[in-house]
Amino acid sequence: MRTLSALIISKNEEDRIVPCFESLKGFADEIILFDSGSTDKTVEIAKQYTDKVWVTEDWPGDGFQKARALEQASCDWVLIIDADEYLDDEMKDEIRVQLSDPNLEEVAFKLPWGNLILGKQMRHGRSSRAPKRLFKREGASITKVVVHAHVETEGKVSTLKRGYLMHNSLRGFDHLTEKTRVYAWETTKKYHKNKKPSLGVYFAVVRSIWTFFLIYVIRLGFLDGSRGLLMAMTFAQASFNKYAGLWYLEQEEKLKKNKK
Repeated sequence: MRTLSALIISKNEEDRIVPCFESLKGFADEIILFDSGSTDKTVEIAKQYTDKVWVTEDWPGDGFQKARALEQASCDWVLIIDADEYLDDEMKDEIRVQLSDPNLEEVAFKLPWGNLILGKQMRHGRSSRAPKRLFKREGASITKVVVHAHVETEGKVSTLKRGYLMHNSLRGFDHLTEKTRVYAWETTKKYHKNKKPSLGVYFAVVRSIWTFFLIYVIRLGFLDGSRGLLMAMTFAQASFNKYAGLWYLEQEEKLKKNKK
């Protein structure tokens, strides 16, 4: 059996981090938590499950913080799991099977998401995705970005066939709107820094329509009912905001140049 390190980053997650730890207890060989200054009982709860807890004074961003956690991992394989996520029993069984296979060829696995909205699991649309979260530690790295970091590996990657990485990401509708606003703006700033062109505000409209069509129709989000429609519209709005914001920053730059 190959050994497994679980990596968690957190801030003020006392209301939803216990299921994450409970799913890892007796499963992961080590649990590593990097907290960015929680003011609630998150760290206190974490210390009930692991002695490998780091509290940082800053928040450099999603990818930077996860890269710090990866540096502390010592096991053969690594699982990145967010504080609002947990592994269901079938997923844990499947991971055990894969990591105990003497003929294992993969260097990483994607874990199907089981997003929970208002207590109900979403099975289509945006929730049909499977992020790469389980990987061989040797040779792997995490992109150092502020939002939406991903794991970089070289070799065969497969998707686990049984179980879900359950995701209880929303505390309420206000949390949903604020979360998508922040992610969209951080992505806008990243695009602008990398000199990516906006292609105009009308393109932002086209992108939002395409995002809605992709999530609601192509990925069958309509099968999730009202929840599916809610998420498709939310991500369509976020897509518009990303590219409209990029256009806005471009116009500000032009105005500054014209004033010189």
